[in-house]
Amino acid sequence: MEILEFHFNPKGKRDLIFDSFCYEPENVYEKRMGSLYMVGVLKNALPQNLRFLDTLARIIREKYYKTVSPNPEKALREALRKANEHLEKTARAGDVSWLGNLHFSVSAFKNSEVNFTKVGDLKIFLLRKGHIVDIDQKLQGIGEIEPYPLKVFGNIITGKLAENDVVLILTKEIADFFTSQALTQQIARLSPFNKKRLQETLNGKKEDLSKISGLCLLIYLSKEPYRKEKETLLPKKTFKIKNVFAPLLSLLKLPKFSLPKKPAFSIKKPSISIKKLKIKFPSLKFGFSLPWQGVLKNKKLSPIIFLIVFLALGTFIFSKTEEKRLEVYWEEVKQIQEKMNQAETYLLLAEKNPQAKTQANLLFSQSWQELTPLVNMSSSFPRTLSEQISSLKNNLASRLFELNQLVEIEEPELFFEFQARGFIPQRLVSFRDDLYLFSPYAENVFQIDKEKQGKVLEITEKINFGIALADSVLLLAKPNKLIGLADGQFQNTFSLQTPSVFDWNAASVFQSNLYLLDIKQAKIVKYPYLSSFLWGDPLSWYSNQKARDFRSLAVDGSVWILTKGNSIERYYAGTLQEMLSLQIFPEPKYFSKLFTSGELPYLYLLEPSQKRIVVLDKQGLIVKQFQSPKFDGLLDFTVSQDGKIIYLLNGLKVYKILF
Repeated sequence: MEILEFHFNPKGKRDLIFDSFCYEPENVYEKRMGSLYMVGVLKNALPQNLRFLDTLARIIREKYYKTVSPNPEKALREALRKANEHLEKTARAGDVSWLGNLHFSVSAFKNSEVNFTKVGDLKIFLLRKGHIVDIDQKLQGIGEIEPYPLKVFGNIITGKLAENDVVLILTKEIADFFTSQALTQQIARLSPFNKKRLQETLNGKKEDLSKISGLCLLIYLSKEPYRKEKETLLPKKTFKIKNVFAPLLSLLKLPKFSLPKKPAFSIKKPSISIKKLKIKFPSLKFGFSLPWQGVLKNKKLSPIIFLIVFLALGTFIFSKTEEKRLEVYWEEVKQIQEKMNQAETYLLLAEKNPQAKTQANLLFSQSWQELTPLVNMSSSFPRTLSEQISSLKNNLASRLFELNQLVEIEEPELFFEFQARGFIPQRLVSFRDDLYLFSPYAENVFQIDKEKQGKVLEITEKINFGIALADSVLLLAKPNKLIGLADGQFQNTFSLQTPSVFDWNAASVFQSNLYLLDIKQAKIVKYPYLSSFLWGDPLSWYSNQKARDFRSLAVDGSVWILTKGNSIERYYAGTLQEMLSLQIFPEPKYFSKLFTSGELPYLYLLEPSQKRIVVLDKQGLIVKQFQSPKFDGLLDFTVSQDGKIIYLLNGLKVYKILF
């Protein structure tokens, strides 16, 4: 096994910390567990968190190798459980600055078996015989933090690897660069893997890579014993082109040839005899010899001649192979164009048949998925093919943005910003003209009025959820406490009777009746509202012994459930009424929250991984999407009671969108 670590400009950003951690067994007991590799990134890091990643990696390593079970998957689960306990303890101690800023992957290798898990936006690829498997797609949805209770690391995926497989783990900025420059495809084509050619590939982009920060961890499964190399790339102040070719010239050591400045030759005048009609043409006499004369007789240089012939033959064969490869790509482009033409036909029918618009959107989305790999490789294509792909990409993007109502906001309106060492919110709720923000890891509530003035409302409770009622805000604190809040004052409190073995993770209210969802058990409990801040005993509203993949709920008379498959199910009287299969571009990866109410005509979906909030009508059709590069740490959102304003909590900032 061969390990290559590339750290690009590690000190490029003051508040960005990243590192890789590679551990090999040190004794016979640890050899039962195999190897452990981790990659970590901490954004918006505070000075006290300089050792945050090192501590987390050490905890995982120690627990992994000390676990009694010889099964690496079980040992990894125990190690992640220990890591979750450490992170929860850190959060409860008041340090929650890492929430939403931590990106971490753990990979355990033993023989041909590998176990992966991750949180955040790291990218993991498996390269096998020229093909690329996006393991990150399989990890989507299990790498999101579940805050109630705090669970950073979740499920594990297990796979089998083969000799000459390459596992590539990239931080986001490096992954984006690799994708835009088709570097991942170039590395995949190094079959079998060749370290020298890899370094040449990266050296070709060295100047660009020195301007961005991040890391690449490459794990190559070879028969060779464990080898580890680490390279750190820093930006250079000067660059000279001759330094690039100097090593190449020194290796070749070609003989030096020189031509005379003025070749000596003479032309004899022709002599013509009329009688014999003899014509003598001029003869040329050169005063120098060609540099390659005698090369074939030279035993040292003759191998070079054979090498040149061999390379020429290889170039010819490669060109023929390349022609066939390009024919395949041209055929793919042609098929994509035909599918786009079919979608355009559906658009012509959209006025009379609304479903035709949905079908057109589906065809355009499929075309985008098929075109994306070609776009990533287009830099290596001939100009005509590259231009055709670029044209298709622009046309597709234009159509998809229009059909999916996607609004790109470069500079969203900043409504409020918290100080890094002050109150650190995790959730928020809108009530009348005020915002209330809170955290399940810290006491107190923070109020922001319409004049953007903020103040702390002191309370000795850690609030998990907040819901706007008709005349107040209902705050929920685990395990069973309800607290009323109105006009900046805490009013009534009430303790619910909670069922046994019930740990709720999401809440919603309709006509003051309270609905709580236990995600793990897929159970919904309803508390009927009595009067005067009193609720009755819990009623089992929905229960499915075959636990479904529920994630969030909202109630408007019907109960809407967001599933981990990014679909929405509508229930009434405990029975499934319909399932909305969402046709949205860009394709959803991981929606974290669903919201609606009886007063609002729309469904709202939050997707932090793609930096957007999606608004649908209650038939599942797109109304609007708002996306911004500034939405890089989305935690929660709320909607004003009239539905005209969306507030987004992004790290320590609250953004405002008029809708």
